Amino acid sequence: MIRRFNWKPLLGFLMSVIAFASYPLVFVRWPVTRDFPWANLVLFGMAAALVGAGVRRAWGTERSGEADASAKARLSSKGPKILSAVFAGLSGLVLAFFLFTVFVSSRWLPGSSGAPQVGQTAPDFNLADTAGNSVSLGQLLSNPINGKAPRGLLLVFYRGYW
Repeated sequence: MIRRFNWKPLLGFLMSVIAFASYPLVFVRWPVTRDFPWANLVLFGMAAALVGAGVRRAWGTERSGEADASAKARLSSKGPKILSAVFAGLSGLVLAFFLFTVFVSSRWLPGSSGAPQVGQTAPDFNLADTAGNSVSLGQLLSNPINGKAPRGLLLVFYRGYW
């Protein structure tokens, strides 16, 4: 009997890597998936189901009445058992690192208690605009727009360099 490769542990491990990587690359953009990573936990659950099914297939025990040669050959093979255990362990490590990163180490970030709140007047500042000109908050609030004094100001900060 030709033995087929047990793909489920490998696919489960790959799905757990995708679940880990999809949080910072995709799901962090929306508050509904950023504040509590439920979508990633669903992906990790699917990965665990695949890994569990693969481990169960690799470590399957002999049932009563199934004492033929193929069952004995399946039980004596150690390669699939080792591979399934390795992929299960790696998937568990990826899940543990994700849980630690999202739920534990994110709490170590300092609070933003000194940041202005919505509706509060920001402290005066001087910054360079996209053209490189120095602009102050007072200057932006005093310049008329279409002949009227501005009622407020929206500040957009770009992160990084371009």
